[in-house]
Amino acid sequence: MYAIVENGSKQYKAEVGSVIKFEKLDANVGDKVEFKVLMVADENGVKLAKEAEGFKAVGEVTEQGKAKKVVVYKYKAKKNERKKQGHRQPFTAVKIVEIAAK
Repeated sequence: MYAIVENGSKQYKAEVGSVIKFEKLDANVGDKVEFKVLMVADENGVKLAKEAEGFKAVGEVTEQGKAKKVVVYKYKAKKNERKKQGHRQPFTAVKIVEIAAK
């Protein structure tokens, strides 16, 4: 069984036991988090839209961290203009505990 969940206008495939890295959530490690379910697929088939609204995906926050650094380097040829920046995107790792009907 798996579900497609939505968070921050992005969609993720969630299975029980899987760990997903979402964009930073306002939750502490160990907290339970619920996600909106857009689609559910199980042994009975696929449920979409109105049928899927009756389901919920519950996850437990396992980590708050930052992704690997991405280096951004901008320059203009023949002008001696150079700019080097680094960026580390914050994330929240969530382990999916259950996908069940509300």
